[in-house]
Parts: sequence; structure tokens; C-alpha cells
Amino acid sequence: MEQGFNSDPNASSAPIDKSRVYDVKPLRSLVPVFPNTPGMTSISNPNPTPFVCVPPTGPFPAGVQPFYPFMVSNGSQTRNHSANAAFNGGIPDPVPLNAFRTPTPQVNGGSSRAKRAYKTPGSASVVIEDDGYSDAQDQSDQYVSGFGTHGTDADDASHSGKKKRGRPKRRGVGNGPEIDVESVANNILTLFKLKDFDESRKANGDKDTTAAVLLVYDLIRRTLTQLEEASDTSGGARRPDLKSSNLMMTKGVRTNNLKRTGHVPGVDVGDIFFFRMELCLVGVHAPSMAGIDYMSVKVTGSEDPIAVSIVSSGGYDDDDGDDTNVLIYSGQGGVQRRDGQMFDQKLERGNLALEKSLHRGNDVRVIRGIKDTSNAPGKIYVYDGVHKIIESWAEKNKSGLNVFKYKLIRQPGQPEAYSLWKSIQQWRDGTAARPGLIIPDLTSGIERQPVALVNDTDGEKGPAHFTYVASLKYSQPFPASKQFSGCRCLGGCQPGDSSCPCNQRNDGLLPYSAAGILLTTKPVIHECGQSCQSPPNCRNRISQAGVKFRLEVFKTKNRGWGLRSWDPIRSGSFICEYAGDIVKVTASDFENANDDSYIFDAGRYYEPLERVYDSNSAKKAPFPLVISAKSNGNVSRFMNHSCSPNVFWQPVLRESDSGICLHVAFFAIHHIPPMQELVYNYGIPAEADRGRKKCLCGSVKCRGHFY
Repeated sequence: MEQGFNSDPNASSAPIDKSRVYDVKPLRSLVPVFPNTPGMTSISNPNPTPFVCVPPTGPFPAGVQPFYPFMVSNGSQTRNHSANAAFNGGIPDPVPLNAFRTPTPQVNGGSSRAKRAYKTPGSASVVIEDDGYSDAQDQSDQYVSGFGTHGTDADDASHSGKKKRGRPKRRGVGNGPEIDVESVANNILTLFKLKDFDESRKANGDKDTTAAVLLVYDLIRRTLTQLEEASDTSGGARRPDLKSSNLMMTKGVRTNNLKRTGHVPGVDVGDIFFFRMELCLVGVHAPSMAGIDYMSVKVTGSEDPIAVSIVSSGGYDDDDGDDTNVLIYSGQGGVQRRDGQMFDQKLERGNLALEKSLHRGNDVRVIRGIKDTSNAPGKIYVYDGVHKIIESWAEKNKSGLNVFKYKLIRQPGQPEAYSLWKSIQQWRDGTAARPGLIIPDLTSGIERQPVALVNDTDGEKGPAHFTYVASLKYSQPFPASKQFSGCRCLGGCQPGDSSCPCNQRNDGLLPYSAAGILLTTKPVIHECGQSCQSPPNCRNRISQAGVKFRLEVFKTKNRGWGLRSWDPIRSGSFICEYAGDIVKVTASDFENANDDSYIFDAGRYYEPLERVYDSNSAKKAPFPLVISAKSNGNVSRFMNHSCSPNVFWQPVLRESDSGICLHVAFFAIHHIPPMQELVYNYGIPAEADRGRKKCLCGSVKCRGHFY
């Protein structure tokens, strides 16, 4: 700088030579810095704040109101810092969550590491490495190999770097009436009786509440995905995942909104999440971007931050090594500017909270972000239980920046989670043998993925002999009232195509996303049939492509053979159809046919656990169909009954010029972790007082019997 400004306010003012040019560089970034915690000394915080500003949660000066998206009602963000409530045996009481913000889109072509770029006019970007992951990495319903024809058509996320802002707008679907995203959300919330979410359920959830929140979020998100895709073919950034969570947050439909250490009510170790905002809605991890969640506690007059949860997803140089019970976690922060200047991490915010937790010894929840190989660049977040921090140090990373490292040890006695994923990967790679393996592929190559036969329970060598068939074969379709000549979609059925007869039969909307996720909430799906000219990978032929997950048939402890998956299964994913022989059953011989353990009767009544079309009536197929999988069948014959199912069946119609074929397709009700048994509700026959069997599902909602 050629000449500086006089910093002495009492110095006499000298005339300014306006002909001189001052080389004053503009600020490259201005990041708010919150004031030091009351009672915290410069020893505990060696980098005191250079100035004081009001944090987004207050307290606010007179006349200043909370600002979106931090505004809340009923004082739900008031912190609890009482000395008696803060610690009880070393465990702090819950305090309100206060970290919900809209994430920043990815930069530099969608890097897999969360970055934020701050600019001032005429300056280079300052890239700040955030905490290892971002919402822009969440799963999208975009093109997946084998389905769809538009690889750039993302339903949930766009990697173009653009983002739409403002309140949700009304749009038209094709040439139809306008829609309002808030009305869509309100309708679903009303059907699930969640519009008046009481304070006790917001503060502390349970299994039912958590499941309901996640289910409603998923339904709103999928509905918006379907409607917006049909009305917008520009390929812009729609992000219905963020719109859905924003609507639910605004309406207070969330649970476990009090921060706490330890496990979160209603969330089990090993549970999986495909969207970042799902973690926020159920209170597993509150920040929508930061990888460290923490809260303040007050003990013996001083107030300290402690960590409550962290996310490790490969954004930094985190190291889990070969021991899945040990995690070396890198702290947050650290700046490397484009002009080459670098700044070390500081012992503040989340880093300071981790350091304090090391000395406090409190439990810290760990969420592992694992690459989703089926839908890059998405990640699957696995709740790996509680850990304790036992060591911390500072070291230089690959860029030469000083970073903080924290060693966490998983607490004993918890169910398998991340370690199970590592074991499955070893089975896939062939570096470890699958215990109890009998047959590597009982389908003999009929399915795209092998289906293993496993028994690590007893000495039985397999189920009774049957012939494996991949689909239901029709000798004579059901008659149609009107002949259907099929669609002419040579490139596959496309959303928003009002001329497509298949779309017309689905109320103008494609029932599936480009990733093969079921989007519809209608009782019947119309897929392309034999008369359609769409290709085999058309989005409207999802249930015709066979099994895409790596399944295994295994021996249960008390219910015979069952079915589960090595792969995580996302909510709405197609699993399989019920294959076998169509049998015609009359009233006189139905009882004999019902003795067959492998009978599927589409005439049974099923509770619509997850559908929106009519929550007050049971579901029934549009045509009478009875399938026997005793002699010929596929993996579906091994799915057991449960009073708390994670799979539901959906009638799928395939029309042709010769008639209509009804197929039974199974989809995931919610996200299903690997190695969790796949079960569905067998339903209730017309004569419910006959054929009752003892139920051994073991669920808390078990009725004690099934039919």
C-alpha cells in the first residue's frame, strides 16, 4: 500500500491528495464470528473473536426479530443452561436444536467435498472447506444405468451449480391445473394426522413418530419430484428434498428437536438415511452442512461447548483403518485461497467442542457417510452408534495446513453397523467367505444379481425343491373393455408427455423416477405392455427388469427360510415381483389351495400403511389373481409375514392388444439397511375367521396371528 490511513483519531486532519491512487485490496470474505462463550478465557479459546455479532439464534437486541430460516415459535430455541439440568451423571439435558440452514450448492463442477465460495466484486473466490459433506451430495432420482434415457435429468439435485430461491411457486403439470407445493404437503400431513404435531412429540420421539416423520417427508419429496418433473423439462435445479424439509420444518413436523448426547429416541444403530435433511428431521444430526454438531452446557459457573454428533464421509482425511471400532476424525475449517494463502484450523466452534468432549468424556454419535455405488455421487449415511473421544492432536495435512485430529472409540455392546458394511464388501470382493454359504446363486444366472443361499443357524441344506422362474407367465390375460395399441415412445416414456397413452393411464404422470424409485401414490400402476414400442430400459418398465439388489435366502431362527439384502434399499425401490403359476380357485376348493404356504391371493385385503390415496379403506387388486409359487417361483416366495412390514405390494397392470396382465410388485416402505429381513403383511382373506396361524414376527405391534 502506498499510503495508509491515519489510525489516530485525535491526529490533525491533513489535506488528501486525490491524485494519489491507493492500492486497497477488497475484503475477500466476511464470515460472521460469534462471541466467546461467557466465562471462557483466552486459554480455552486461544483465538478470541475480533468482533461481536449476534448469532442467528439470539439473544436479539430490542426491536430485532429472528430471521429466516432460524425463526422459531414458542421459544423452542431457548437454551437450557441450568447447572442442575446440564449434567446428571456426566450427561447433559437436551437443549433445543438451532442449526437449520439451506446448504450451498457445489462448486467447481460438483466436487465430492463440501465447499463454500465467498466473493466480492473483482476478487478471486475464497474456498472454505466445510465439514466433509453437503446436501449437494444427497441421493438424486437421476439416471441410473439400466433405466431411463436422460442422464442429466436429476429429480432431487442438480449439479449445475445453480439454485432456485424464494418461496415455492405454483406450477402447472403439463397442460393441467396449477399445483401448490404447500398444498401438496398439507394434504399429506392431514392424511397422516401430523398437522397438529404436539410439543412432546417434537421434543422426544419414539419409533412410530420417527417412522411417521421420515415417511411423510419421503412422500412429500417424491410427490414434488413427480409433479415438478412433469411440468419442468428445462433440467433446472429443483431440489424437492430441500423444499420438503423446509415445509416440514416450518410447520414444526419434526422430532427429537432437543439436542442431547447419546442415542436419539426412535433411531436404531444401523439405521440408514439417503438424504441429509432426514438426519435433521429426526434429530440425529442438526446442522444441514457442518460435520460437527455441538451444544453449550453450563457447569460450575462456566459455559462450555460439547460435541453431540459428527459425520465422517470422506471429505477430509478421516481414517478408520482396519478396525471399524476406531475412527480418526479431522477437525473442521482450514482455508486455502486461490492466491495460495493458507490458514490453519482454529480451536473454536466444533473443534473446541470435540476438545471439551475429550475431557468431559460424553458420548458422541457417529454417522458414517458411505459412497452409494448405485447412484453416484450420492452417499448413504449410516448411524454407527455412540463413540467416545480418547485422544486429540494437531498435524499438517497434505496441503501443509495444521489440522486437528481426534481419535474416537466405539462403545461396546452396540449392534453391528459400519462393521457389517465392511464385512459385506469383503464378501463381494472375495477377500472373506460368507459364513454358512450353501449355494452362491440359487437362480442359476436367471437374475441379473446372484442370490445366495445361506444357513448359519442349523444343519438344513436348503428349502424343498422348486424351479426358479423370474416372472409370472400368463396363458390368457384378463379381458379389456377397450383395445390398447400401446405407446410409440421409441426413446422411452417421458415425463410431461401428454400424448403418451401410458402417461394418460397414470393420470398424466410417470409412476417412477429415472432412478427407478416409485413416485406414485395411486392404487394401481400402468406399465408399458407388449404392444408398447418403448425399449426394455424405459422408465415405465421398472418391475419388468428383474431383481437389481444382491439378495440372499437365509435360514431364520424360528420362521423357516427368509429373504434379506446385502445392499441398502432405498424407500420406494422395486425389490421383486411375485412369480409363479396362476391358479384358478373356486369357493369350494379355496381352502385346499390355501394350505399351500406359497400362495399369494391378490383378493386379500391389505392395510395401506404407506399410501395416500385413501387411508380409510383397505387395498384390493382390480382383478382376481391367485398365484402359487410352490413348484415354480422366485425370491418372493421366501418373504415372511410381519405385523410391522418394511415391504408392500403394488398391483401393476400391463396392457396389450390381447388384454390386461396383472402383476404383483414389491417395493420398500422405508429405507432398509443391509441384512435386515424383508417382510410384508400377508393381508386378510375374505373369510377372516378361517386359516389363522400363529405369528412369530416379534414386532412390538404383533397381533399374535396372521392368515
